[in-house]
Amino acid sequence: MFESAEIGHQIGRKAYKEAEAKLRQALLEAQYQLLESKQRAVIVLVNGVDGAGKGETVNLFNEWMDPRHIRTEAFATPDASGDAPLGHPAMWRFWQVLPPKGHVGILFGNWYTDPIVQHALGHDKESRFDERLTEVRAFERMLSAEGVCLVKLWFHMTKEGVAKRFKALEKDPKTAWRVTAHDWERLKHYDRFVPISAKALRKTSTGEAPWLVIDGSDPGYRAITAGQYLLDNLLRALQPFAPLGIGHAAPPPPPPLDGRSLLATQDYTRTLARSTYEDQLERLQGRLNKLLRAPEWKRRSLVLVFEGMDAAGKGSTIRRITQALDARHYRVIPVAAPNEAERAQPYLWRFWRYLPRWGHTTMFDRSWYGRVLVERVEGFCSEPDWTRAYDEINAFEEQLTQAGTVVVKFWLSITQEEQLKRFEARQNTPHKVHKITPDDWRNRDKWPLYAHAVDDMMDRTSTDIAPWHIVASDDKRWSRIEVLRLLCERVEAALDTKG
Repeated sequence: MFESAEIGHQIGRKAYKEAEAKLRQALLEAQYQLLESKQRAVIVLVNGVDGAGKGETVNLFNEWMDPRHIRTEAFATPDASGDAPLGHPAMWRFWQVLPPKGHVGILFGNWYTDPIVQHALGHDKESRFDERLTEVRAFERMLSAEGVCLVKLWFHMTKEGVAKRFKALEKDPKTAWRVTAHDWERLKHYDRFVPISAKALRKTSTGEAPWLVIDGSDPGYRAITAGQYLLDNLLRALQPFAPLGIGHAAPPPPPPLDGRSLLATQDYTRTLARSTYEDQLERLQGRLNKLLRAPEWKRRSLVLVFEGMDAAGKGSTIRRITQALDARHYRVIPVAAPNEAERAQPYLWRFWRYLPRWGHTTMFDRSWYGRVLVERVEGFCSEPDWTRAYDEINAFEEQLTQAGTVVVKFWLSITQEEQLKRFEARQNTPHKVHKITPDDWRNRDKWPLYAHAVDDMMDRTSTDIAPWHIVASDDKRWSRIEVLRLLCERVEAALDTKG
């Protein structure tokens, strides 16, 4: 994998100066065109052998281009177990710094560093290493499909070359500070680190996101090679973008031949008397409060997803849950159409921002499932976008559960007849009229399309770790109690598993 980077590439001083002058101008022009177009984001992943010139090259990128529109981030290895701080999934910290469309992000210590280091140090077995590489491939495939241009640079040097460079830096008082005892310690693991790195590159060098291995032994050669590759990718990012898979995606499942939907088969006749409801509500709220105050919950978090047709009672159900919780430990996220900043990012970005840390709860009033519901039905995204989203959503929720998050998903289901009653009541009640919009009436006409989309969503995203709970909600009292009961059972099961 690294053979061609070990033959001693170099470039003369004169050739470097000539190439640098042209490259600087071209990079700056391409950067400003990218900023103006706002069509794609560019992410530069900087990895490789310590001492091979990663930092120096990134400094040049910031010197050659306008650093105001470049976000440079460096990440340390979280800990020996590979967990992210505060119980967030390992990828959480990278989602926080994704550049918006039109901008460039440069990431040191990115999502490749921890899998390679943990395996090289013996903390992760080969099977876990392979799993993490598979997760990385899926993540990058999703970024590419969302329009992100990935530039993956690996800076390489031989073990002898690194040692020689360290000694030269230490010998000069002006540069001695750049070499630490940690650098020498890491060099001891070179012979294990490099083969593992080679495997990582082989497994993750894809058509949409290939690796470029750069010989780091000659500063001039290194700089021009990396700069030219970045320029090539900036120009690629300026070309018209078409989502991956157009013309190649498998057709979506057809509607059932008999016209029956999952929602239509629910039992909507169940009701609850007010006195029974009030008694059970207080009991279940107390049960939930006690569960979330358990000492074991300090290393757990809770994500609640509420979906359903308009007027299904999502907001009022969420209020009955929040009544049982400490306001310092939860937040409710109402999800509407994405704003300009959110449209400049991959669609899951706005949800990663709100993930709770250990001991906390986040409730989503509508969620990432909008991609396979409203965006699908209303045509707000392409068919390849929403068909690939099922797998991306499952991977997202798997990452949450691996980090200790309990994901509980509710579909509050009502009949068309009950929805009509609630719409009319909202129109005729002054303090509720704001809750009804022309879009609500328009969406009623697309009920069969939404019902079919819900069937597909349930089939493809109801998993062992994050199953869907369909709650018939024509009777709000029965529905609220059922949600609280199911929620308590899921939390209890999670605590038993943890124990």
